[in-house]
Amino acid sequence: MEKTNLSEPQKIIADITLMNNRFMNKVFASDVKSTQLLLRIILNNDKIKVKTVNTQQFIQNLYGHSAQLDILATDENGRRFNVEIQRDDEGAPVKRARYYSSVLDVHFLDAGEKYDKLNDVYVIFITEHDVLHRNHPIYNVERMIKEDGTAFADGSKIVYVNASCRGDTPLGRLMQDFNCANPDKMHYKELADRVSFFKKTKEGEKTMTDIIELYAAKRAKEAVQKTAQARNIELAKGLLSEGETIERTVRLSKLSEAEVRELASKLTA
Repeated sequence: MEKTNLSEPQKIIADITLMNNRFMNKVFASDVKSTQLLLRIILNNDKIKVKTVNTQQFIQNLYGHSAQLDILATDENGRRFNVEIQRDDEGAPVKRARYYSSVLDVHFLDAGEKYDKLNDVYVIFITEHDVLHRNHPIYNVERMIKEDGTAFADGSKIVYVNASCRGDTPLGRLMQDFNCANPDKMHYKELADRVSFFKKTKEGEKTMTDIIELYAAKRAKEAVQKTAQARNIELAKGLLSEGETIERTVRLSKLSEAEVRELASKLTA
């Protein structure tokens, strides 16, 4: 079906990708197969066997900042994997990764248990851009002893995945899938099947109401802002053509000085 023939809700569903954390939560919710695929590719370990998967897991901290995790999975060895989607660079600071790792440790070590009962914890951020700015597709972060470069094997591991790297590798193809709106064009069947369920079946579409409402509200807000911006631009053009100063035009039109100066340069060109 052509997009022009789709209703507004259908267009929203058609355009959404796994880089939207709400949609990703739906796709991976309780789905061991897809989560296992995801972790095996990111961690380059085909032996990972996922046992449980929870999405939007809320971990309450009575004495400080709580955390809501996008994906929290556990494997057969008791290792825990937290996967977060971040489109905004500011949402994936290194200290957030540190905090999430510590929250998981505190939450899953019962009172009276010895510290060696702590299982390995992986905190994985999938980011839209290269937030660490070193031009790597993936960053594996572990503590080390600075004096000799050996690992400080405390079981805490942080991984940043750069979703803008989409080369011809298992990880690159996975990131292509995360940025792909059409399940028919996805590489990994496990993900394609799950995305198809939510996009192409009546049962799946019914569960998308919250996302549709959120995006509809966002698009309505953007439309209002676009209209206001167009009106401000026309006002600024009129003021400039009448000989108003840059400073007064900025104040009256509510445009930035850079925007007004650009308009002025075009009018005098």
